Amino acid sequence: MKEVPISYVKANQTGIVVFVLLAFAFQWTWLVALLWVIQVFGLVGGGKWNLFVAVSKRFLSRSGTETQAAELTMFNNALAVLFLSLSLASFAIGWSIAGYIFTGFLLLAAGAALLGYCIGCTIYYQYKQFILRRE
Repeated sequence: MKEVPISYVKANQTGIVVFVLLAFAFQWTWLVALLWVIQVFGLVGGGKWNLFVAVSKRFLSRSGTETQAAELTMFNNALAVLFLSLSLASFAIGWSIAGYIFTGFLLLAAGAALLGYCIGCTIYYQYKQFILRRE
């Protein structure tokens, strides 16, 4: 099973939190769009093309660190892309409040993950349980 160092996962979560807080503080919706691009590149490249991970690799060591399953990391990244896509679509049609709400959901999820509770992991677990029960 392929694994991803937790330090890289935390770097991505920190990048999300910082970008969203800056977008909220300065009402820079373009920063939400940039975050979407970073997350899409990370999703498509399996994490290799994620800017936050690339920057963190210069400062963090891979050896001897705790890891997370790559499949779970990609699921969480897909959720981030979903929320950012919904946010950008809302901004595009003039629904700014909805755009900020979707971005806020992502902020809450990434912030909770940094504090130790992974909402995406819980959703993933429930999804896997649902699939197993259907079989």
